[in-house]
Amino acid sequence: MDRIHSHHCNLNIWAHLPDEVWNKVANIYELMPGWKGYTDGIPHWFGQEDDDVFIQASVEPSGLSFYAQMNKSEWDSWIERFKSEATKALGFNVGEPEDGFH
Repeated sequence: MDRIHSHHCNLNIWAHLPDEVWNKVANIYELMPGWKGYTDGIPHWFGQEDDDVFIQASVEPSGLSFYAQMNKSEWDSWIERFKSEATKALGFNVGEPEDGFH
C-alpha cells in the first residue's frame, strides 16, 4: 500500500500576474479532482489540514505554492494534471522554476 507523505510544489504562476490570469487559475481549481472549495480564502482539495488526505494552495513570492498530504502516485498524477490544465488555459508553460520554467 502506498503510504501518505507530504508534498510541496511551487509553480511559475506569479503573484504579480493580472487578475485575468488569476481568474483562470480559480476556474482550474474548481475543475481539479477533489475540489472542496475555499476556507478562509485558501483553496482545498480532498479535505482540510486536519484530514489524512488534502491539498491546499497559496500564492507566495516564489509562485503558486501547493502543499499536499497524500500518497505519491496520486499526488504526482494530480499535480501533473494541474500543470497541464494551467498550461492550456494560461498560454504559457507552467512548471516549477527550479526545473527551468520562468
